[in-house]
Amino acid sequence: MSRLLGIDYGEKRVGVALSDETGQMAFPLTVFPNDKNLLKNTCRVIVEKKVAEIVIGHSLDKEGEPNKIHDKVEAFMLDLTLETGLPIHLESELYTTQAALRLQGRNAMTDAAAAALILDNYLVRTKEK
Repeated sequence: MSRLLGIDYGEKRVGVALSDETGQMAFPLTVFPNDKNLLKNTCRVIVEKKVAEIVIGHSLDKEGEPNKIHDKVEAFMLDLTLETGLPIHLESELYTTQAALRLQGRNAMTDAAAAALILDNYLVRTKEK
């Protein structure tokens, strides 16, 4: 197994998490501002940390319909695919920020903690198969 990158995409901030080398555990890594440098910053982490796969929070509402940020997430996924060529997986991000807030309260790493929860959910779900 190799490292996976988890992403919690938000309109203002993007949380980033990383798995361990064995792909068993997820850890909050950093939070990037959602600005013109987002793709460059994300790709830098991918190269530096030798990431092999990406897991992005799937932005759907409670009814399973695309929410207001869904199109921006899809555009970012396309940019990442074109830039890195890495496989990208979608994992539900519903309530991950609320769960991160319950676990640690609001701070500078809340979005990274949400990204770690998204990545952890993916790791657990795929390990069961």
